[in-house]
Amino acid sequence: ESGRGLGSGGLALLGLVPGAPRCPHGPALLFVKTNQGREEGRRFYACSACRDRKDCNFFQWEDEKVSETRLAVREEYNRNHQPSFTHRQNVERYKDFVLLPFSKRRFCQECQQLLLPVEWEKHSAHQFLCDISTTQLKSPSQLLYPLKNKKTNAQYLFADRSCQFLLDLIIGLGFRRVLCVGTPRLHEMIQSKASQEDFRIRSLLLDIDFRYSQFYTEDEFCHYNMFNHYFFGGEAAHETCRKFLYQDNGERVIMVTDPPFGGLVEALASSFKKLMAMWKETEKGGHNNQEMPMFWIFPYFFESRILEFFPSFSMMDYQVDYDNHALYKHGKTGRRQSPVRIFTNLTPSMIVLPVEEGYRFCAICQRYVSSGNQHCEICNSCTSKDGRRWKHCVLCKKCVKPSWFHCNSCNCCALQNHTCEKTDAGCFVCGKAGHKRSTCPSLSHT
Repeated sequence: ESGRGLGSGGLALLGLVPGAPRCPHGPALLFVKTNQGREEGRRFYACSACRDRKDCNFFQWEDEKVSETRLAVREEYNRNHQPSFTHRQNVERYKDFVLLPFSKRRFCQECQQLLLPVEWEKHSAHQFLCDISTTQLKSPSQLLYPLKNKKTNAQYLFADRSCQFLLDLIIGLGFRRVLCVGTPRLHEMIQSKASQEDFRIRSLLLDIDFRYSQFYTEDEFCHYNMFNHYFFGGEAAHETCRKFLYQDNGERVIMVTDPPFGGLVEALASSFKKLMAMWKETEKGGHNNQEMPMFWIFPYFFESRILEFFPSFSMMDYQVDYDNHALYKHGKTGRRQSPVRIFTNLTPSMIVLPVEEGYRFCAICQRYVSSGNQHCEICNSCTSKDGRRWKHCVLCKKCVKPSWFHCNSCNCCALQNHTCEKTDAGCFVCGKAGHKRSTCPSLSHT
């Protein structure tokens, strides 16, 4: 990635560098402080997955000479911060667990671990769940508590409605394999139907949450960091993914990803391009100039950033809802409509959205749009991003949100009670109105 700065006093990501030092989350990423878009100060390495120093405090200057002693201490630290069981051990434990009678099936809530009877003693002071049913074992995302760190794990799980919609869409488009990158609930839904006779879809979950290794075999789950394209299981896991992407008998593959919204867009894009390249390599010249089909699920205000890295993508109007997110729930329970959308490199007209949920087909745009999204004759497209009907501003030469008005001092549209001259037009980072600092698209640079 080329390092692009963030105006005054930001950070730019320089990307993944060969031979980069490692923290428990794999190779660290290289950053540099920027001022007015220019590099200023020393370059440094920091953890790829955790943007909060409290979660992983790895830091090293690029030009720093690290002593042998410190390297040894670091390696020891990284080793000690790996899970207590390997994936293979977890698979064996699961086999033993399933053979137990219900009364002996326990799950430790504090350690987030399936317990075998010999381990009860060690966990006797902990809270645990008893009588774990087969249904619970097939729905690990509901058994495990969601990790709520917005920047690393951000486990906001798809609502059933959205999950079912995605699966129906994938089946309808004729895909037979789904690479689930950080979408445990979609993987779970596919796995739970796998035993049905007429269900021929297979899925592989790549996720940084190692707790899932307790429920899935090495062919169904790879411990993976999507911020630095790192497979914790090394070459064997890499090979599992490569094999999965290999399309024999014309079984088409699609990748579906739902990254943490606080994540660095360029780091994610770099990893996704590597997964796409892996797909391309599997078929000797068979894909020509095609890209691996993909659904990237992300908030609509990142549209320009995603298109910067993937010009072939377009944004669908479908609102993706989450079960355990206070704001992004469908209908009356959430505070507002979900800003989360599907970005895809598939032809928009192929993505059929449910009419019963208020979507309609626009014949001019050749895509499904939300019912409030009216076609603008001047822009010649359905311009709304948030589901409400937007209005055209002749002076701005574009459609704007219905709550905005043209301000002659600022020479652009903004909220009526905004402060002029961009001193406080809503966002402290980029100065644009319409969103707060925490959801600023430019933050992906920071």
